[in-house]
Amino acid sequence: MHTPIVDRIVEQVETLTESKQVKVLEFVEKLRIPIPRGVAGKELLRFAGAISDDDVALMEKAIEEDCERVDLNEW
Repeated sequence: MHTPIVDRIVEQVETLTESKQVKVLEFVEKLRIPIPRGVAGKELLRFAGAISDDDVALMEKAIEEDCERVDLNEW
């Protein structure tokens, strides 16, 4: 089905190099893939409390110590 939008897209794509046309095609193909749905929060409640308080404390400490720093020489 050709619409004015499809016609405009075709006009623009025809002006691109073949390698860029391939990129456009790959992009359009990705747009057609349905976005996976997550699960409802109610379904996750069964995992509540699965991590011990001690492990949670260790994770919080690691996050505070390691994730709040910026290493300017890293990159």
